[in-house]
Amino acid sequence: MSDFDAIDSLLDAVGPQAELPPCRVRRELRERARLSKAQVARALGVSPSTLSGWESGRDPAGEVRTKYAYLLDGLNAKLTTETETTTAEPAEEGPVASGTAAAAVASPPSTEPGQDEDEVELLAVPEPCVLCGRPAQQRVAGFAQHLDPSGCQADPAQTPKPSPTAPSARAQVPRTGRPPRPAGRKDTAPRGRAFQEPSGPADLIHEAVHAVLAEHQGDVEAASAVLLKRAIPDAMRLLDETRKGARYDVIAHPWIPDILKKQTSRGADQIWEARPKWTRPELPPGRHEVTALDINGAYLSALKTHLPLGQLEHSTGFAHDRRRAGVHLITPPAWDHDAVLPNPIGQRDEPGPLWVTEPTLRLLLRLSGPKRRLCEPPEIHESYTSGATENLLEKFRIALKDARDTAIADGDELTLEYVKAMYSKFVSTMGESNYNRELYRPDWMHIIRSQAFANLWMKALKAHDASLTVVRAMGTDELHVVGDWRRVFPEGRGVTEVKVKDTYTAGIDAEASTGEMQ
Repeated sequence: MSDFDAIDSLLDAVGPQAELPPCRVRRELRERARLSKAQVARALGVSPSTLSGWESGRDPAGEVRTKYAYLLDGLNAKLTTETETTTAEPAEEGPVASGTAAAAVASPPSTEPGQDEDEVELLAVPEPCVLCGRPAQQRVAGFAQHLDPSGCQADPAQTPKPSPTAPSARAQVPRTGRPPRPAGRKDTAPRGRAFQEPSGPADLIHEAVHAVLAEHQGDVEAASAVLLKRAIPDAMRLLDETRKGARYDVIAHPWIPDILKKQTSRGADQIWEARPKWTRPELPPGRHEVTALDINGAYLSALKTHLPLGQLEHSTGFAHDRRRAGVHLITPPAWDHDAVLPNPIGQRDEPGPLWVTEPTLRLLLRLSGPKRRLCEPPEIHESYTSGATENLLEKFRIALKDARDTAIADGDELTLEYVKAMYSKFVSTMGESNYNRELYRPDWMHIIRSQAFANLWMKALKAHDASLTVVRAMGTDELHVVGDWRRVFPEGRGVTEVKVKDTYTAGIDAEASTGEMQ
């Protein structure tokens, strides 16, 4: 085969990409068909967060693009045919009784400002509740469930069932408008990370470990290598599982302001995370035993933080709305306590305004408040924020924490390292990363990191308030103190505990001076 034959063969193998409608139309077709993101994602073999990205601006590629285009063409044909049929056969005139299923379909509940339009949806035909399996009349965030908890505890014999004579929504949709299947495609289940129905989020972690161990015949080292490579997709799968029935939808790929974009391909964006890197300039006279404490699960604990739900919106002014979260351009206050405590914004050489995250701003506001008065309030110039919640990742965090606690109790170091990789890589790759295409939230990444730094700073303040001498604070998990730290911090491996990393002596009578502390 000549070089030109090889090129011609390669060109023949590259077919035209399937046409996709605009993002707004994609979501509109799904919603008009009363399909949840989970249902569509399960059919395509992707995660709901990936589908959110396709409905927000990203385009799929390859085989899944063809499948997605085929689905959208089919929905468009069905809905067009249904509209034509309804127009040709107008419904009987007359008022519709309130409270009926027909009224629910004709007049969907209005959406209040700030409320997710997918939050609560009335169903014309009951669907199995994701919590108890019994028929439910509402769908919350794309999942059928009972709004009244008593509905999940009702006797199955007393649970109302849909009338057998009432036609289902599927039966009402004519099958005449379906486009032809793409040529050359097998009628098989799509590949990829399909939506699963496990018994619980924690089981995903244990099942993954047991399956990989069995595959490698108990070789822990080989299993560890595989699990660490799978940490990111497995974390995303766990996130999807813990989002079932959630009140808030995750917008995986929103518009991002330029301040959150890298200035160069290898550079950084404009967000300052306030990472502590502080050593006490001078110790009290005498020789001191210093304990270096290791803060357990720093990033895991930081998952509980105020995260913006939707696309960030620009605002100006000095007021801070605690119902919103994002990034803020501030002029930080002067800090006069560097001799005993680190600066809350970290070690920064350049003066003037800088962009900080929500945890840093809230920490400064707390320290400048009437209880502490350690500094003046920061001056807020402008902000990019969205409506926020502190519990967006709470079920995800608890699932990881429970798996971590169980692994520690069982002495299971393999699962422990796997869980650590899941949450640490989840945080580090939700920005611009080739390893995680399902979630692009650099604002979340900066906020979670800053929350870990703020948590360490508050531990330093707690030690200081308890009359311990704070010697050093570094990163997310390193705090050096002098004094009886066990009366302040519980010792252990749990996320609410600390463990000893090292001990050393420091002071003017020690072999090493303060400036040579290790």
